[in-house]
Amino acid sequence: MNRLFIAILMLFTTLSFAQDKSREKIKALKVAYLTEHLELSSKEAQEFWPVYNEYEEKRHELRHKQWVEIKSKLKDVGSLNEEEAQSLLSAYLKIEEEEEELEKDFLNKVSKVISAKKTLVLMRSEEDFKRQLIKQYRHNKGGR
Repeated sequence: MNRLFIAILMLFTTLSFAQDKSREKIKALKVAYLTEHLELSSKEAQEFWPVYNEYEEKRHELRHKQWVEIKSKLKDVGSLNEEEAQSLLSAYLKIEEEEEELEKDFLNKVSKVISAKKTLVLMRSEEDFKRQLIKQYRHNKGGR
């Protein structure tokens, strides 16, 4: 367990944050990290990963949609009139609701595949992974 964790940390240090390549590296690191922490049986893994991958893909699509429809327009927020700003805010809230609904749906599906305890471990592990990734990114950025 410690060897895998050390290997993951070593891989973090070699990450170059080029968009597509780094996304694939991060995805591979995340899969390894979650695999280690969830301790899935082969049967659980066979059922879990398709559900998880579908969720991740849908979540990525929603975040991309959010970027295209909203966040990219926030750069020029000063030029928006009140009606445009209200429309943008409504679109943002709609996407946030979709993301929340997606997460609820995922948690319901995944809790039928793995235990409730492992589902909670998954939630915690995802947050831990994200924190480690941000910490490593800041370390690498500061070291340049």
